[in-house]
Amino acid sequence: MPPAAPAPDARESIVQALRQLDARGLNRGSTGNLSLREGEGMWITPTGMGADDMAADDLVWQGWDGALRGRWQPSSEAPFHRAIYAARPDLHAVVHCHSVHAAALACLRRELPAFHYMVAVAGGDSVPCVPYHLFGSAALSAAVAAAFAERTACLLANHGLVAGGTTLAQALKVAVEIEALCEVYLKALAVGEPVLLTRAQMAEVIERFGRYGRAAARSP
Repeated sequence: MPPAAPAPDARESIVQALRQLDARGLNRGSTGNLSLREGEGMWITPTGMGADDMAADDLVWQGWDGALRGRWQPSSEAPFHRAIYAARPDLHAVVHCHSVHAAALACLRRELPAFHYMVAVAGGDSVPCVPYHLFGSAALSAAVAAAFAERTACLLANHGLVAGGTTLAQALKVAVEIEALCEVYLKALAVGEPVLLTRAQMAEVIERFGRYGRAAARSP
């Protein structure tokens, strides 16, 4: 059974996050979508509805068993949101956008390599670009889930960007950072091939990132 609707402020946070994507230029119109795990399913933005027209009660509940609750149909990309949550129980939010620079790199079918240490924000030494598959298809869902096995972001060939996080704020942060990195990478490519960091260098960054936010050790 689907749960009761989340608190209004939780639903509103999803709508506000979608509007943030528009305000930052990462999305426009009804492109892109966002979901939030809750219980035995997820809340996801409806298909074909832009951020400006969306209200909290327009969100659609979809259970892992496919059960639906809401006035509208879920996003056509709901299958890969579900696939990510199935593959990564630690993730609780997924953001998909058609941001300009990430989409441009995806149309070149190039991954985002370790040209900058902040690439590690997605959990590894690159952000992979999964092969092209029709939106909403089982093949795309399987490809995205495979990419998320060791990452929290991937590019979709000839499509856009997907980012995940343990919280909605973290998923947005990853999406914003990867879009900015794609912009820098494309500008660097206009001059030449950037020098890449080694796996060892990126491993040091990832290890350092893992310590961020921890309380400082104190003497008794």
